[in-house]
Amino acid sequence: MLSLPARCFLRPPRRPLPAPPRRGSSGPGRRWLLSTPIFYVNGPPHIGHLYSALLADALHRHRGLLGPGPGRLATGTDEHGLKIQQAAAAAGTAPSELCAHVSGLFRDLFSRAGVSFTDFIRTTEPRHRRAVQCFWAALQGRGLLYKDFYEGWYCTPDECFLTEAQITERPDAQGRPCKVSLESGHQVHWTKEENYMFKLSEFQEPLRKWLQGNRHVISPEPFYQVVLRWLEEDLPDLSVSRERSRLQWGIPVPGDSTQTIYVWVDALVNYLTVVGYPDAHHAWWPAAHHVVGKDILKFHAIYWPALLMAVGLDPPEQIYVHSHWTVHGQKMSKSLGNVVDPVACFKQYTVDGFRYFLLRQGVPERDCDYYEEKVIKLVNSELADALGGLLNRCTAPSINPSGIYPHFSESCFRKGSEHMDVEASGRALAEDYELVASVDRLPLQVTDYFEHFQIYKALESVVACVRQTNGFFQRHAPWKLCRDNPAEKCWLDTVLHVTLECLRIYGILLQPVIPATADKLLSRLSIKPDERAFTDLTFLPRYHGKPCPFEGRKLGPDMGALFLRLETARRHQMEIKGLRP
Repeated sequence: MLSLPARCFLRPPRRPLPAPPRRGSSGPGRRWLLSTPIFYVNGPPHIGHLYSALLADALHRHRGLLGPGPGRLATGTDEHGLKIQQAAAAAGTAPSELCAHVSGLFRDLFSRAGVSFTDFIRTTEPRHRRAVQCFWAALQGRGLLYKDFYEGWYCTPDECFLTEAQITERPDAQGRPCKVSLESGHQVHWTKEENYMFKLSEFQEPLRKWLQGNRHVISPEPFYQVVLRWLEEDLPDLSVSRERSRLQWGIPVPGDSTQTIYVWVDALVNYLTVVGYPDAHHAWWPAAHHVVGKDILKFHAIYWPALLMAVGLDPPEQIYVHSHWTVHGQKMSKSLGNVVDPVACFKQYTVDGFRYFLLRQGVPERDCDYYEEKVIKLVNSELADALGGLLNRCTAPSINPSGIYPHFSESCFRKGSEHMDVEASGRALAEDYELVASVDRLPLQVTDYFEHFQIYKALESVVACVRQTNGFFQRHAPWKLCRDNPAEKCWLDTVLHVTLECLRIYGILLQPVIPATADKLLSRLSIKPDERAFTDLTFLPRYHGKPCPFEGRKLGPDMGALFLRLETARRHQMEIKGLRP
């Protein structure tokens, strides 16, 4: 039997409900815990799960590039609950075997996708069981749990009770009327049982004060407003256990063998488990930043902060909320047969190609749509053609025969107010100075967008600069310049230098989103691993009269196209068969 520290069961004196916590800076140098939701193992992962993980991974990687400071990225699987118990019974297997198999699918997917997690937690682990039982004991010790009969509509697929306002009546597959959840469409059943209740109603005002004092704690803004509206309604006490006769696959209530801890209380505590609760969490908590889907917002923005306040801990510093992915405008559903397998997407679009698509097209405030042609058009246009084509052209032996990072000429590309004289000489033009200004401010723009959970806007700004750089390169047509003419060679080298500098900045900034492709780009430019942090983002130092460490450096080996153009699955299959599309 699992032994718990004695202090877990001590009953401390009731303390006043905590005041809203003060927020500290989350900049570099501070500890930072990023987390995905832990994913329910009732089925294999789909692109919605992957999207959550990629958002957290991009934020984690971006912060790592900002500078020193310990950071963690936690993900994992939620493995308890009635739904798992029923799924295992239907499959004729033990719940533990089902959990181990599906959890392995999630871990393999995230590893393949390049998700840089530092902890993959499973709620069936002993460390988590211990944390949950200690957390329960803390709630009980503060007098915030009581036993009572509870009845209401329960949705097993969603593992939650629903009010009358949250359900509707629809015909089932046989045309018979049945009650379903308004949000998920899953069937609900009327349930009456004796459970432990958490005094959630006591936390309505503390939660409201916490949110009003921290306007940016829930991002994007529309979801913050949703939570405020929820808190204007009644906040009834929360059922936090189930009868063990109904639910055996879960963590038993300490000291009461007739009850199992509610799966959502169990699952939410994982964020404390990964930082060492109940012994070592103080070094990391509350520096937690949760990435969650909008369907589980109430659990993370109301129940979880209230539970934390109840045990004397601060709520998390940040809750990032994202919307869902549809397929050709329809919700993904097993019954519709349109659930998208991310592993198949990796095979068709490559890992970085699909990472780029999801993070470039995913807008957290609204649902986004997936279809094959959309992925191919975007990735070909922005990665293969705009970015890859630019790298290929400025490193081609015909234009850069010496294969080096060329020298920049300050006389060809003068700084500041002198640019009008340069224009008269037919060299740098007004548009070129606009390019320099755009790329110069790009790192701050990208960082600002990441900090506001607008990764798609960060990528939009990078793509806009890539297009500007292609325009610069095309405008000055270095392939038409004669290397035998000293003046033209000076300008040709300057054009190449500026283009390579732009590519260096883009490569560094794109590392959180397409790490393998960014590495390939930076390696081609011979940018060393210790020259790829955000502290290395000084753009075009020679333009500002400072030395450039890359001038004259031999470029890295040519490893072929930065990103190969994608074809549709239909075209690819026809080419394999030797047929013309």
